[in-house]
Amino acid sequence: MAENEQTPGAGAEQGQRQFGIQRIYTKDLSFETPNSPAIFKEQWTPDTSLNLNTEVQQLEEGLFEVSLSVTVTSKLGDKTAFLVEVKQAGIFNLSGFSQQEAGKMLGAYCPNLLFPYAREVVSDLVNKGSFPQLLLSPVNFDVLYMQRQQQLAQEQAKQAEKQ
Repeated sequence: MAENEQTPGAGAEQGQRQFGIQRIYTKDLSFETPNSPAIFKEQWTPDTSLNLNTEVQQLEEGLFEVSLSVTVTSKLGDKTAFLVEVKQAGIFNLSGFSQQEAGKMLGAYCPNLLFPYAREVVSDLVNKGSFPQLLLSPVNFDVLYMQRQQQLAQEQAKQAEKQ
């Protein structure tokens, strides 16, 4: 899958924008049920939390690995029912984009592509652990990326004020 776009008026200066998916894979996963089998006797009213994190690593010119870490913790009171950690990754070709555009592609667009795979792995592991089905809601990585950029800008402004 590759997307080629020519920016009007950019000519040879910016070149052709190219985006491609080389590979999507599960890099790491863990499933723990520290309180089983006793937890199965409890009434199922869990408190479930979701934690997301992304990492970008440049492999070579125009080639990046993006990793999306998804951690789901489900508790009954103070007892952990299950803990799922999945690191879903992909290798992406990216060229011809400005630094700002590339940042958004790697920080929002690629995690959006990876999330359905991670969601499926989480759902399968929870099901195989004999717990009720868990379907994670969609995540708007564009909003998360914008919030992170605003947070970084505020931190930089505070650092500039201190100097």
